[in-house]
Amino acid sequence: MNSLPETGRKADLRDYLAAERTFLAWIRTGLALMGFGFVVARFGLFLQQFRIIDHVPSVPSYGISLWFGTALIAVGVVVNLSSAWRHVRLVGELERGETASSGSLRQAVATALFLALVGLAMAIYLISVRGSANIQSETVEGVTMASGSSKEALAGGKGIIDKPSRHSVDQTVEKLKTILQAKGVTLFALVDHSGEAEKVGMKMRPTKLLIFGSPKAGTPLMVAAPSIAIDLPLKILVWEDSQGKVWVSYNSTEYLKDRHGLPQELLQNIAVVEALATKAGE
Repeated sequence: MNSLPETGRKADLRDYLAAERTFLAWIRTGLALMGFGFVVARFGLFLQQFRIIDHVPSVPSYGISLWFGTALIAVGVVVNLSSAWRHVRLVGELERGETASSGSLRQAVATALFLALVGLAMAIYLISVRGSANIQSETVEGVTMASGSSKEALAGGKGIIDKPSRHSVDQTVEKLKTILQAKGVTLFALVDHSGEAEKVGMKMRPTKLLIFGSPKAGTPLMVAAPSIAIDLPLKILVWEDSQGKVWVSYNSTEYLKDRHGLPQELLQNIAVVEALATKAGE
C-alpha cells in the first residue's frame, strides 16, 4: 500500500534552538544600535564641553549629531520589533512543518547598508567639524602668539605695551642698565618695589621700575608740551606675572603723543623706549 506523502518535515529541538539564537543575535544588534545612537546623539554636547574648557569662542552648532543618534536609536527599535515578529512567524512555520523562509538575509543586508550610509555621513561630518575646529584653533593661536610677543593695552586710556622677556627680572634689569650705559642714557633711579615690600614683611612678585632719560631729548618735549613732564623721565617696568613669565612694560609712544599733543617730529625722542624694551627682552 502506498503511503501518503508528507507535507513537511517535523521540526526538532535543534531547529527551535537555532531560531532562538538568531532571534537573540538580532536583539543584541538592536540594543547595540540604540546604545551607539545614544552616544552619537550626545557627541555634540561633548564637543561643546571640550571647546568651553579650552576657552574657544564662537561655539558652532552640533545639532546634526542628534539626528544621527536619533536615527540609529529608531533603527535599533525597528530591528528589535521586526526580529520579534520574524521569530514568532518562524516558530509558527516550524510547528506546522512548513519550509521556513525567515528573510533574515534581507534584514541583515538592509541593516548593513543603512549602517554603511550612516557611517559615511558621520565620517564626512567629523571631517568638516575637524576642519572648522582647525581653522578656529589656528586663528586663536595666531592671536595668542601676537598678543604674547607684544600686547598693547590702549583700551581705557592705559596705553601700556607689554613685551615678554626671556630672562628673569634681575637679569632683564641688568641688561637694561648695560644698554642704557652703552647709549649714554642716564639712569635716574631704580625702584625695587618687591624689595621694599619684603622689608615690611609683605610678599610681592619681582617688580622693578627703571627711570631714565636724557635732558637733551626730554627738554624739547617739555618745551613743546609742558604736561609731558608728568611722564618724564621715561620709565620701564620689569615684572613677573603669576605664571612666572617676565614682562617689560612701558608707555606707548602713540599714547603719550595723544595724551600731551606732542608734535610728530619730536616723537623720536621718546620712541627709543620701545627699542630698549625689545633688546632687554631678547
